[in-house]
Amino acid sequence: MKEKIRWILSHREKKFIRDENRSPAAVLVPIYEKEGEYYLIFTKRTQKVNHHKGQISFPGGAYHQEDKTLSVTALRESFEEIGLNPQDVEILGELDDAITLSSNYIISPFVAAIPYPYKFSVNQDEVAEILHIPVAALLDRTHFRQEQHLFHGQPFTTYFYEYNGKIIYGATAGILKLFLDLVFES
Repeated sequence: MKEKIRWILSHREKKFIRDENRSPAAVLVPIYEKEGEYYLIFTKRTQKVNHHKGQISFPGGAYHQEDKTLSVTALRESFEEIGLNPQDVEILGELDDAITLSSNYIISPFVAAIPYPYKFSVNQDEVAEILHIPVAALLDRTHFRQEQHLFHGQPFTTYFYEYNGKIIYGATAGILKLFLDLVFES
């Protein structure tokens, strides 16, 4: 699977978003295999964080000048949030940039293979829970819906994934949909 993901992501052109009014950020899209099934890691954010309180997201956050690159941002934030050591992460490629409407970020997502089992260490100020969601459940269309909205007069689609009472939406769901469409629907 790692080779398939790496090949797909390296044989397409990433869509970059450039907007001086938005701040750069990066997330890791961690995937692992357990007993022949693939899982993605998400975090449920605490009520203590500045943005996206209580939402489900990929590990990641805002770019810092000392990061040098957005992949370093994704790795640093994943380590800070869930204790995922950068040395244990194999970045397989990048997905298209995404924006957040409420917090004004441009998110660069990095797909990464991680080992299983793994001993995570949760930063309880930022992360309320780590979610291990099977890809098969996310591909089940009964757990997916989309809605059309207007933002500043422009139409856009919002995606929603539901798993065990947890709802993934917003930029995270958009990143997730692109990943699933590219890797598992092709």
